[in-house]
Amino acid sequence: MNWLNKLERKFGRYARQNLPLYIVILYAFGTIMNLISNDFYTSFALNPFMVLHGEPWRIVTFLVATPGANIIFLVFVMLFYYSIGQSLVHVWGAFRFNMYVFCGILGTIAAAFIVYAIVPSPYIYMDTYYMNLSLFLAYAAIFPEMQVYLYGILPLKVKWLAWLDVALLAYSFVVGGLGTRISIVVSLLNFILFYLSSRNYRKISPGEVKRKRVYHQKVRQARGTSRHRCAVCGRTEEDDPSLEFRYCSKCNGNYEYCNDHLFTHTHVK
Repeated sequence: MNWLNKLERKFGRYARQNLPLYIVILYAFGTIMNLISNDFYTSFALNPFMVLHGEPWRIVTFLVATPGANIIFLVFVMLFYYSIGQSLVHVWGAFRFNMYVFCGILGTIAAAFIVYAIVPSPYIYMDTYYMNLSLFLAYAAIFPEMQVYLYGILPLKVKWLAWLDVALLAYSFVVGGLGTRISIVVSLLNFILFYLSSRNYRKISPGEVKRKRVYHQKVRQARGTSRHRCAVCGRTEEDDPSLEFRYCSKCNGNYEYCNDHLFTHTHVK
């Protein structure tokens, strides 16, 4: 994934560490607006026909256009996806998570206009549904043995929920229309692309991430100043207490890297 490494060296400082929180806030706003107005979804969802006929804001507002659903269910979904997002940030690093979401957004927009080019209908509506499913698949690929409680009661391993998602995607692909099929293909391509870049991190667990974060926070408080800095992203233990730092034996010189970049950086010769 050299292209990701190069992008991160140039733009990694612009990545948002708290992007999962922003996503949940947008989703919550869309949910509230759906309760207030029955026309909110059709007025702000991604519709290529309407974008090309005087409503360009839909390219952005579809991020808050959530389909109508039970409010209690949506609260569980938002909390669950916030937890997933935070875990992926700790494992991938903020930049890779930002890129995953950004590519998912661009893919959804591209899928909408591809469908419209093939079938120029004014009734094409798209949202972030399949992008969110691909986010869960990415989480399941890294933490397959993680156990969650469905509706706070039924314990299930993440990998079985992921297989259920795959089955639902396959069913939707078979019975759905052209827009559904293209959206599924785009979301799965995004998942596959980033899964290939995260295979080195599969042994990390959320519990381990939390223990490391608490440990480094205590160390930072005792020390008061940062002693380590990543040669790629420039982060220190003060920026993120969960980070670990190692020197690379293959680089010429004393180059130190955080755990996000120890195995993905370009060696200095």
